[in-house]
Amino acid sequence: MLIALYIRHIEDDSRQQIDRLVGILNKNGIDTDIVTGSLPDRPYDFLFSIGGDGTLLSSVHLIGSRDIPVLGVNFGHLGFLTTTGRDNLDTLAADLLAQRYTLEPRTLLHVEAHHNADTLATFALNEVSLHRFDDAPLLRTDLFVGDDFVANYAGDGLIVATPTGSTAYSLSCGGPILTPDSGCFVITPIGVHNLTLRPIIVPDTALLRLVTHPSPQQFSLGMDSRRKHLPYGAEIRLSREDFKVRLVRLGNQSFFTAIHQKLGWGV
Repeated sequence: MLIALYIRHIEDDSRQQIDRLVGILNKNGIDTDIVTGSLPDRPYDFLFSIGGDGTLLSSVHLIGSRDIPVLGVNFGHLGFLTTTGRDNLDTLAADLLAQRYTLEPRTLLHVEAHHNADTLATFALNEVSLHRFDDAPLLRTDLFVGDDFVANYAGDGLIVATPTGSTAYSLSCGGPILTPDSGCFVITPIGVHNLTLRPIIVPDTALLRLVTHPSPQQFSLGMDSRRKHLPYGAEIRLSREDFKVRLVRLGNQSFFTAIHQKLGWGV
């Protein structure tokens, strides 16, 4: 078995734990590569994301369409997307070798941003967000689902989240929680000035177009933890990505145990 250990930043307080994890895996006959930049072209069985949710999001962009399951090891704080933490490193190798885990396919958003002749193409696991800058006028965005006009959103911005991202930025703005296998996206307004506009759920087979109204200003396009400045008047097209990412859950863990334990859901 060959595992890539992806670490964005090796801090002094985590170096000892990383060395401990490598020692445990190697002792159980598991080969490891520590990766801090691009991912080598090797036949990895798993990629361990060492850090918090931000590191896991970065790891998904690192592997792209390569079908490598991702297991999050939480060295951060909340770590909602991560599977295990510092206190469970001793049993991690045994769980993998005994196949005491499940793989959860997670839908990705395919993102295309268009302005004049310029096009940006990428993908996102959590969400795509449009947000105005503090000194900019209201961001006015027309939303289309397929050929159907839905509404004009005038406010601070707009979020389109996957089921995975429904527990992140969208949730903090009043959006619903979606189960990972729900097969839909949620569109959540940010600080919208029309109180009749509420989050809306659409099937993930739909093509979404977000057309911003022209203005001599720029707005921020967020794609997970990455951001790009675009001029008002740009158009964002969103659809379901052709490939998925597989997240690893150990033992008897499930999506609902995660929202109970990490979000305090229902407590």
